[in-house]
Amino acid sequence: VQLQAFGGGLVQAGGSLRLSCAASGRTFSSYDMGWFRQAPGKERDFVAAIRKSDGSTYYADSVKGRFTISRDNAKNTVYLHMNSLKSEDTAVYYCAAKFYGGSYSLVSPYSYWGQGTLVTVSS
Repeated sequence: VQLQAFGGGLVQAGGSLRLSCAASGRTFSSYDMGWFRQAPGKERDFVAAIRKSDGSTYYADSVKGRFTISRDNAKNTVYLHMNSLKSEDTAVYYCAAKFYGGSYSLVSPYSYWGQGTLVTVSS
């Protein structure tokens, strides 16, 4: 599966943004999907994930209550709705897909990655 993330940009603190990740192929519904982010000079961190089987969602503590992940299997797209954005949310955001098991919050189980989209939150 090929992934393409878009929707990043510059937003003021307290604002909102929606990221989208479009997947190619006809098996999108077979993948667990996740969003990760990487700030300059830092490691890639887990943000959110959504399970393929029942749509269960998982969030990093730092975004819980502010971000919402969702998916539309008919459109082969996963979304990340981001509200109440803070300057510390500034990062390149990546979408990722995994077919097999493994922790939702770790990078290694995800086999496919999008190119990333930059989110900049100004304070």
